[in-house]
Amino acid sequence: MQLTLENVCKEYGETVALGGSDESDGRSGVDLDVEDGEFFTLVGPSGCGKTTTLRLVAGFEAPSTGSIRFGGREMRGVPPEERDVGVVFQNYALFPHLSVAENVAYGLRFSDPPGGESREERVASLLELVDLPDAGGRDPTELSGGQQQRIALARALAPGPDLLLLDEPMSALDARLRERLRLQVKEIQSTLGITTLYVTHDQEEALAISDRVAVMNDGAVEQVGTPQAVYRRPETRFVAEFVGDNNVFEGRVVSSRAADEFEESRDSVAVEGKSPVETEGSGWGKERDETADRPQRVELDVGGTAITIVTENAVETDDRVAFCVRPEQMRVLASGSEEMDGESSRARTGTETNVLDATVSGTEFLGESTRTYLRWNDRELTVRSANPLSGKVRIEFDATAAHVVDVERGG
Repeated sequence: MQLTLENVCKEYGETVALGGSDESDGRSGVDLDVEDGEFFTLVGPSGCGKTTTLRLVAGFEAPSTGSIRFGGREMRGVPPEERDVGVVFQNYALFPHLSVAENVAYGLRFSDPPGGESREERVASLLELVDLPDAGGRDPTELSGGQQQRIALARALAPGPDLLLLDEPMSALDARLRERLRLQVKEIQSTLGITTLYVTHDQEEALAISDRVAVMNDGAVEQVGTPQAVYRRPETRFVAEFVGDNNVFEGRVVSSRAADEFEESRDSVAVEGKSPVETEGSGWGKERDETADRPQRVELDVGGTAITIVTENAVETDDRVAFCVRPEQMRVLASGSEEMDGESSRARTGTETNVLDATVSGTEFLGESTRTYLRWNDRELTVRSANPLSGKVRIEFDATAAHVVDVERGG
């Protein structure tokens, strides 16, 4: 079933919980299209409006303005029990006085099992689906947190809903269990082909399990796209800084010129059947200035340091530009007592690169790598390295690794 939100706002008195500001009319509602069978995730910080959006879709709240449609059917005035949705909450909400099987069967209180199954057959098939086939006679309090959450999922799926809503279902679980359970949830969703709206504040979780992601901030949607597009090609500074580690630079444009030789080297984010220019959320071909048909080689003054980037954004001399470079796109040339002779990939391969000298301010050992915090030009940068770093380091990044997230016109 397709889910559509069009210009949806939610206000509580004078408090706006959902709907971003707009200079033309003061308030711009949320627009979303979730395709039939899609695993779609709302991700953002606390208070951004993601749970409010889910509650509006479930029918627990009514929108102040706008339209919510299930497969083209307007949902305004339709009570939750008539919306054919299954909801899984953060706190499981299992009934302690009922057995596991009775909890699952409770999801059938308003409707008969789909496909002509008996209640007993439906419960048994769902317990098999969530990999707890022998748990029917047990008390919910005897189960682990992950097992209880799977029972809550089975209960929500019992009536065969057209739409599954999950509100931070993993947040109360430990990290290892979250990783296992999210894979199970994705597998179950894929097996059933059920349209799913998932809410989380965990960016890694959102990227790992979603077909598409909507990043929300302050009641508005900042970007919608595939996980790869949102991570690699953030459309706003907020998305760049919220989704994963990132290094954000600000500088003034000194000069720019066409950079056709870099066009083929740009990091593309492909969607099956589409070229990079057509990819939704990739930043290519979306509301672009017609003068930016080709990438530009842009020289910037970043706090007194000359940095070169390649961008498809149309920029002019004296524009202020914010751009980001992911930590994994920064390479360590030398550190500690190693001689920093200035040789870089540019010298070795001819690739245009930027070389920065920085000082290590802290490290975090992550197992497979080390996250290192650096001080450079009175700002903090982050890099990933196989081994711990200390003292002074020299790092580099390619001009094509930079991605512009904001342009402020100069003069």
